Amino acid sequence: MRVALFVTCLVDLMRPRIGFAALDLLESAGCEVTVPAAQTCCGQPAFNSGDRALARQLAEKTIAEFEGFDYVVAPSGSCADQIRTEYPGLFDEGSDWRRRAEALAPKVFELTDFLANVLKVEAVPGRFDGSVTYHDSCTGLRSLKIKSQPRDLLAKVPGLTLSEMEACEECCGFGGTFSIKYGDVSAAIGERKCNNIRAAATDAVVGGDLGCLLHIEGKLRRMGDETTRVLHVAEVLAGAGNGGEN
Repeated sequence: MRVALFVTCLVDLMRPRIGFAALDLLESAGCEVTVPAAQTCCGQPAFNSGDRALARQLAEKTIAEFEGFDYVVAPSGSCADQIRTEYPGLFDEGSDWRRRAEALAPKVFELTDFLANVLKVEAVPGRFDGSVTYHDSCTGLRSLKIKSQPRDLLAKVPGLTLSEMEACEECCGFGGTFSIKYGDVSAAIGERKCNNIRAAATDAVVGGDLGCLLHIEGKLRRMGDETTRVLHVAEVLAGAGNGGEN
């Protein structure tokens, strides 16, 4: 099984160890993994800002780089959804690019969905001695139906206890460019999310999209919480969340 790892911009620039954790998980499950070296952005920021020309250009680049693989896996529900759901609509009906986008779409999966529902892994390499609560990111939850998959996988991690926070499915307030355009609203939503995280009284909050996690971590620290760790689910599943910096 030839799998291409779509690393995502934020992971590449802000927390590359998530990409390495995703790679470890896929390889430990028996996949032949390639990380296309020239990959860049999926085009979601441009798409959400109404710049369809740039979004289309980035879509063409991504399609060309990833269409030759059996599967494409991303440690991000929002990026996976952009490629899987939004790419076909960027191109005219009947065009070659529309056909190629539609052919690629069913091969694209968010990481935990791929591990749980395609590979059906029975064990994960990581261990986590402590308690976590899980934040459901909006796009992954509502568009890709990512809900049980990360929880089922976390249940396989030795030493880990999952405690659900109140309103785990509510937005963290990031929303990409939303947090820039509507900073006050974003901060208020983030504070409510972080209050629910702190009330859960766990060692860490875990999620599947780094954008959410960066937003949450920044707000927790500004609220004076220096102890709650903020981890991507790939880090926990691969055992990369047991030490080091948050």
